[in-house]
Amino acid sequence: MIYFVPVQLKDIFEQGKNYSWVKPEVCPACGHYKVWGHGFTARYFRDFSDCLYLKCYRCPDCLCIITLRPDTHFSRLRSSRETIRTHFEQRQVKGRWPRSSLSRSCLRYWLANLTRLTSVHLGCDWKGGLLAAFDWLLSMGKTPVSRVM
Repeated sequence: MIYFVPVQLKDIFEQGKNYSWVKPEVCPACGHYKVWGHGFTARYFRDFSDCLYLKCYRCPDCLCIITLRPDTHFSRLRSSRETIRTHFEQRQVKGRWPRSSLSRSCLRYWLANLTRLTSVHLGCDWKGGLLAAFDWLLSMGKTPVSRVM
């Protein structure tokens, strides 16, 4: 289970495994009052050359593994929500992708998934624009650029 927490990636990068993570008070899956430390998991994020170690916890009751993740990022994606939205905003305004370090295949992947999710959830005749669809899907708790529905 992924548990989003407000953290700064720069602090995690600088402090590594010494970063002081805020332990969840209860298990988000079952509500058990106690969770145990379960080590770290290595994850990669855009603009960081090395992996960052994210803290994991385990619930002794339901055996759920809880991985803490920055709330600025979607699960399974290396780029921040702000970066993704900014790229879509510039594409909508200028009609082309901005120049950046992101690969074209990554940008096309996001666009294809956003288009597909917009079609599924808002209908094929949606005329509000991709940026509005992005915001709407985000407000519904969905990852707008993910293959997962």
